[in-house]
Amino acid sequence: MCIECSVGRGGKNNRDDVRTVQLLLNLNHPQVAGPIVADGVCGGATAALIEAFQHGVIGDADPQGLIPPDGSTIEALRSGMPPGLLEEKLESIYIHAASARVSQFFTAMLASMAAAAINTPLRQSHFLAQVGHESGELRYTEELASGTAYEGRKDLGNTQPGDGARFKGRGLIQLTGRTNYAAFGKAVGLNLIANPKQVATESRLSVDAATWFWTTHHLNALADKDDTLALTKRINGGTNGLADREAKLKRAKWFLLPAHPDPAENGLVRAMQAVSGTDG
Repeated sequence: MCIECSVGRGGKNNRDDVRTVQLLLNLNHPQVAGPIVADGVCGGATAALIEAFQHGVIGDADPQGLIPPDGSTIEALRSGMPPGLLEEKLESIYIHAASARVSQFFTAMLASMAAAAINTPLRQSHFLAQVGHESGELRYTEELASGTAYEGRKDLGNTQPGDGARFKGRGLIQLTGRTNYAAFGKAVGLNLIANPKQVATESRLSVDAATWFWTTHHLNALADKDDTLALTKRINGGTNGLADREAKLKRAKWFLLPAHPDPAENGLVRAMQAVSGTDG
């Protein structure tokens, strides 16, 4: 479910749940009037819009203006969303992120994900779940620690004094170590050895660092298998934060995958991926 508690008149109205419903109502515009400000506060405008949706879209003759976590209203809101990854959907998936932060990264994420063939709802769901965990839902583009723990790590190419801090983790999936900075810099045509902080300060580079890691480690293939555990081990080296990654994946799937997938369509997608070679 995308909300934990009821929203609307007489509901518990947790802030994240209310904001989720507000974003869903906006995604269903113009079936109902709006859009409204997704501020997480269930005021009169939000309650009225819920009633209007229940009456005008669902056909409820006596709408209560209350949305439980399951039931016809939340399912109708899900079914009424336009297809594809939209900014409002990204904001809904990363419900703890500031709207301005989502806007800052959205265009770059669309372009970078497309270039990396992260182009099916399942691939997008897995990518966004992993990035959401690694970056604190777009909050961090640079490792909080100093990076001195990486000093002298020859397996990361840190052979010069100060390399640990200089090439500490940056990007939405953290790029770490001189060797990786050099390889990623070559891929994007930049001298990141000279200016490694670019990866944290430029939104497109922060995203590209994540998709570069994704493609060079062939993670689309694991996403196609819906293998969260293997993806987590490939990215993290272990299973740190697995429960959070799984929770974020469940939420991303709710917004990106169809409520009732067509098995025939899924089979066609897999066949097309095999033919085009985009399963890596």
